[in-house]
Amino acid sequence: QVQLVESGGGLVQAGGSLRLSCAASGSIFSIKAMGWYRQAPGKQRELVATITSDGRTNYADSVKGRSTISRDNAKNTVYLQMNSLKPEDTAVYYCNVAGRFGTRFPVNEFDSWGQGTQVTVSS
Repeated sequence: QVQLVESGGGLVQAGGSLRLSCAASGSIFSIKAMGWYRQAPGKQRELVATITSDGRTNYADSVKGRSTISRDNAKNTVYLQMNSLKPEDTAVYYCNVAGRFGTRFPVNEFDSWGQGTQVTVSS
């Protein structure tokens, strides 16, 4: 099994910055994609940013230019640096990690979600 632990959410004023972290642990064999999603009250969960194992990134238009996703493969950790935050960025942010786990072959696929971290941006 693979567990994800998120941190870094909080309350910030508009224009401020936050850095979210998500660490994956367990019998991880390899990690493919890592990403961040968010869900605001009354809305569906939406993609914020993703990063592949070779570092290719993808961002939602709403955060492009204001956010940077990165990963530390040695620590199985993904980060989301968010700058110039806006009230509409307020949401619960979830990390998602997909890959393979197991200590011996055959390994199994996993697709895990974090518990979510609240980000609130005040105007």
